[in-house]
Amino acid sequence: MNPIVLIPARLAATRLPNKPLADIEGVPMIVRVLRQAQAANLGPVAVAAGDSAIVEAVKAAGGRAVLTDPDLPSGSDRLVAALAELDPQGAHDVVINLQGDMPFVAPADIAACAALLADQPSCDIATIVEKESSPEVRTNPDMVKAVLAMAADGKTGRALYFTRSTLYGDGPVWHHHGIYAYRRAALEAFTRAPPSPLERREKLEQLRAMELGLSIWATVVDSAPISVDNPADLERARAFARQLRDKS
Repeated sequence: MNPIVLIPARLAATRLPNKPLADIEGVPMIVRVLRQAQAANLGPVAVAAGDSAIVEAVKAAGGRAVLTDPDLPSGSDRLVAALAELDPQGAHDVVINLQGDMPFVAPADIAACAALLADQPSCDIATIVEKESSPEVRTNPDMVKAVLAMAADGKTGRALYFTRSTLYGDGPVWHHHGIYAYRRAALEAFTRAPPSPLERREKLEQLRAMELGLSIWATVVDSAPISVDNPADLERARAFARQLRDKS
């Protein structure tokens, strides 16, 4: 495989305006994500930016960024637009979509997605899950659950469904997190297709892929990456950064 890691980011956000440029102990959030992606050492890393200010921040930190149309409907569409500029010949057959609001995502978790594509030839898209951290995960519609057919290793599984609904019964509930590794053909097929009925119903893009017949597999990680969606999350990220600084 020949992966490329792309980080879609734009300034427009209702709950936290200018989120990619939010300062976390002197470093813009998008730059922290970029550094974590580089530490995974999977291949080239670039930011697919919807705004010139993001491009400038990334380049000032020594990173690579591509300016894409700010009106693109999704991060996945932003990836395809960036690929057209960065790799028009299609040399990179795996595209890792890393969210720009995960400033401390573990490089090992990024690498785990790529490894799952290598280990499972039938897998079109790989992602990560963690075992529920509290009973709230089962009932909170903001916490997306993955329904998995687990492999014998107990650490990976083929996705049967993703939902915001409450899951009942015995057994673990897998909390899904938005890191994806796509085979390039799967990404292109996904972005060509219109939103699907289940996607619109659950407001979950990955269901479009499943309705297209694409196979999604998930690997279990030890803990969830901090995701910054609102001002409270940002303060939590800043506190975590201070802890890291004090330990060092």
